[in-house]
Amino acid sequence: MEFDLPLIWFGIIIFATLMYIVMDGFDLGIGILFPFIHDEDDRDIMVNTVAPVWDGNETWLVLGGASLLGAFPLAYAIVLEALTIPLLIMLLALIFRGVAFEFRFKSGAEAKPFWDKAFMFGSITATFSQGVVLGAFISGISVSNQQFSGGSFDWLTPFSLFCGFGLMLAYALLGATWLVKKCQGELKTTMQQLGRALTLCLLMTIGLVSLWTPFVQPNIALRWFSLPNLFYFAPVPILVLACSWALIKSLNRDDNYQPFLLTLGLIFLGFSGLGISIWPHIIPPNISLWQAAAPDSSLSFMLVGALMIIPLILVYTFWSYYVFRGKVTKDAGYH
Repeated sequence: MEFDLPLIWFGIIIFATLMYIVMDGFDLGIGILFPFIHDEDDRDIMVNTVAPVWDGNETWLVLGGASLLGAFPLAYAIVLEALTIPLLIMLLALIFRGVAFEFRFKSGAEAKPFWDKAFMFGSITATFSQGVVLGAFISGISVSNQQFSGGSFDWLTPFSLFCGFGLMLAYALLGATWLVKKCQGELKTTMQQLGRALTLCLLMTIGLVSLWTPFVQPNIALRWFSLPNLFYFAPVPILVLACSWALIKSLNRDDNYQPFLLTLGLIFLGFSGLGISIWPHIIPPNISLWQAAAPDSSLSFMLVGALMIIPLILVYTFWSYYVFRGKVTKDAGYH
């Protein structure tokens, strides 16, 4: 029995990317929400909800990047060359944010406002850069003779910048609903109010991106709107609307867990829409995952290691979230 190894590795990369978006999304979202919260105790509570687990979330980013390098070296080389600037900005912002995350608890009263601003700036910059990378990827990357043939600033387009703004809204909503689950009192009420506003803003942003994308990449318009594909893919936008409506309803009735789960559903549906749009290309619009794949001997060798390490990462992740479950208060936090 033969396995489609490039397809298996593509699935591993998609899984790692989705896990990173989910796990680090609400983590970054907390930093994005900092400007809306001015009380120092509330800010400490917000950060303490993710303090025990935030550094483990980056594991999925490393796994996704390493898998892309090993399984699809051609795609890795092209993406790295085409998107060097936003990727470098993202990495620097993540490092700066990580330093600020820890230093804000160790610094005195005079320095803490600086580290709060650094945490906000790092979270916003990292998220915006990720959205820009996503927008540039959807728009397509110029390739000739299996080499990047575009310019250093091809990624800098109105569409990619708007995607950066959209991802900020998505992560902020993840952060708000995570805090609804983890907090109580006035902070929880504030997050419920922000969650309702962010849901509506994100829904409008998804609509604008969906309308804009076919003009950026005509192949995507053909994929979604040709028959019979239109009937096959119609449930995706319908489910997005239904999920958004259910999310607002759950925020109105003071539910703890459902808002976060429904937000995860929205993220998954958006990720599914992206997959439908670019399949089967790993570098839109011309390079398929089979064209970019490493030799089968390399893929099978690496797969043994992946099947060993991914279950360990999953066990560690779920166990850490289980240990630090429950509400976080001012008097009971990680720091």
